[in-house]
Amino acid sequence: MTFREKSAWVMAVLMIVTGLVYGWLVMTLSAALGQTAPPLAAAVPYVLLVVVGSVVLQTVLSLLTPKEAQAPADEREQAVMDRAGSWAGLVTGAGVVCALGWFLVQEDGRMLFHMVLGALIVGQVATHLFEIVLFRRGSH
Repeated sequence: MTFREKSAWVMAVLMIVTGLVYGWLVMTLSAALGQTAPPLAAAVPYVLLVVVGSVVLQTVLSLLTPKEAQAPADEREQAVMDRAGSWAGLVTGAGVVCALGWFLVQEDGRMLFHMVLGALIVGQVATHLFEIVLFRRGSH
């Protein structure tokens, strides 16, 4: 397994876990307040978790395989990452369009924020999962 595939696994798991934490925060705060949670109350802890988690996990991964971590992406890896990013962009775009449709019906700006951030999270998870599938498939 290449360094970039290991990194994709680590980041996919991190994004899924932190995305679930974000969803839990939004639902818990919304239930406690009787309205949609304020964006900063859920987004700030989420962003901190993602930043700290990704720095720690990528550092550990890099320390375990320093030569691989410093090597630039080869042509195949770059093609995989480009394709995965392209596909994930469609996932993100679909999520944002759904969020905008929800906003047209509900007119709740706070929920629009949470849904768009959720679409970004799902898009990021999709990026890493597509990378894993493409690395496993040996596609370029």
